[in-house]
Amino acid sequence: MSNLQLNILKTLDQKNGVIESTLEAFPNVDSLTVKSALDSLLAKNMVKYEKIERESWDLTDESKDIVENGSYEYRLLELVTKNLEGLRISEVSQKLGKNGSIAQGKAMKNKWLSKKDDLLLSNFQNNELPEDVTRLQLEKILKNHTLDDKKELNELKKRKLITLNKILSFKVTKGEEFALEIESYETDITSDMIVNNTWRNAKFKPYNFQSEGLYPPSGALHPLNKVREEFRQIFFAMGFSEMPSNQYVESGFWNFDTLFVPQQHPARDLQDTFYLKDPLVAHKPDDLQYWNNIKKVHEDGAHGSIGYRYPWKEEESLRMVLRTHTTAISSRMLHELAKDPKPARLFSIDRVFRNEAVDITHLAEFHQVEGVLADYNLTLGDLISFMESFFSKMGVHNLRFKPTYNPYTEPSLEMYAWHNQLKKWVEIGNSGMFRPEMLESMGLPKDLRVLGWGLSLERPTMIKYSVSNIRELLGHKVSLDFIETNPAARLDEDLV
Repeated sequence: MSNLQLNILKTLDQKNGVIESTLEAFPNVDSLTVKSALDSLLAKNMVKYEKIERESWDLTDESKDIVENGSYEYRLLELVTKNLEGLRISEVSQKLGKNGSIAQGKAMKNKWLSKKDDLLLSNFQNNELPEDVTRLQLEKILKNHTLDDKKELNELKKRKLITLNKILSFKVTKGEEFALEIESYETDITSDMIVNNTWRNAKFKPYNFQSEGLYPPSGALHPLNKVREEFRQIFFAMGFSEMPSNQYVESGFWNFDTLFVPQQHPARDLQDTFYLKDPLVAHKPDDLQYWNNIKKVHEDGAHGSIGYRYPWKEEESLRMVLRTHTTAISSRMLHELAKDPKPARLFSIDRVFRNEAVDITHLAEFHQVEGVLADYNLTLGDLISFMESFFSKMGVHNLRFKPTYNPYTEPSLEMYAWHNQLKKWVEIGNSGMFRPEMLESMGLPKDLRVLGWGLSLERPTMIKYSVSNIRELLGHKVSLDFIETNPAARLDEDLV
């Protein structure tokens, strides 16, 4: 490298302070190697340089053959012209091999040949053949590495007869510290230099304030945690409090029965829910009155409902499960709220578990974002209005609502938003007003109503970070580089 730097300085001195092109001055040296040497000299303020880029069109091996022997279409024209009776189309591939179809198509396009039945006929006599245009174009490129006509260039490129190369060169001029010898600079002051007092006469390499420092080794937040934190800040900004959500194991009572989910519901089947073997059952809740209220509302109905009219089994209610939704937490919190009924805003973001087949959009473990708003005399209009306000803070402004069925909410609404990338409406969450069978069984007053909604954390994260396979977001297939390099989430930049 130092020899190249000295050669650059000597050449610069010989050429009166200007090297117009390093490609001409150093034809056998790679352009990146030249740049590295120039950068080193530039740091010492010995030279200045400008980058010169140009395009060069080069011939492929196939086109070199055309320059030597003529284009396929011209060879076909010569064959047909020599045959006074013409050439059978079936014989073209025999004469020109795999290039026969190309030759025939180009010759017909140039109107060199005409077709009669199964014969190709020449439109020229032997002594008046036209110029071989393709061959002439390639000869010009061989000489000048380009053509003036861009259309002709594109046609040759389409036929894969030429390739484009980028040629990098540099124009070099003298710097303020130009010299024919390279003086070494100290990069740092040492203790020996201080003791020997040599630092006074030493020359130091100037600091490059434009270069980036080394990034310190550190941990990085997972994209799910980045989006989760953005959701938390939205909830906090809207006056919500976070529910404790670290209890992953629940009894069927809190996970299903308190939410007015019948014991025969498909969601309670083994193929949908993970049941524990040890411990197998839970203790009854301390509030036995609440326990009896839940049993009554399931078996006989209450609060304006006829119930499900089936024998409610205690042992089924006490079976231990991995929670299938964070609404089990909401149920516990609303039960506590019944001791001192008042308006409340609560949310949780945590893991839930369902016995689902794993594919590109589903895992057996995922995260649920849930919000609960309790206040007096709430209506369906309040639910829709609040959903529009909540999702607008995520950058989602165009919502549609569709009636649906949930065991513990009535009315219930699915929420859809227009996805600009997919060009279709996609479901983004579920919502509804909690049923009286659920709320009044807790002891909450009749006019204190509760609206709730939920959505997954994975879906908005996948959309935000352009992940199509959920297994690339969670699990052993996740790239650590993906986690380290992706920026923090900003949900106000049009999530969908």
